[in-house]
Amino acid sequence: MKRLREANKKTVGFKQTIKAIDRGQTHVIYIAKDAEDKIRIPIMEKSVEREIAVVEVESMMELGKACGVQVGASVVAVLD
Repeated sequence: MKRLREANKKTVGFKQTIKAIDRGQTHVIYIAKDAEDKIRIPIMEKSVEREIAVVEVESMMELGKACGVQVGASVVAVLD
């Protein structure tokens, strides 16, 4: 999580993360264990395809706090 907190560029949320993966802009993804499967499954599949590291975080609230937002976040990508 330290890497996430210190990242200069990151994207928060499903749609933005999918776009970043498709553009080849990310090398690590943080995903909440309590995120819905309709979010988790496509992100995990794309990460495996592109050989992107995935870090699982206990909860969406914990992930949101690590990003500096006051709400939960299902997925976050650290950009190159």
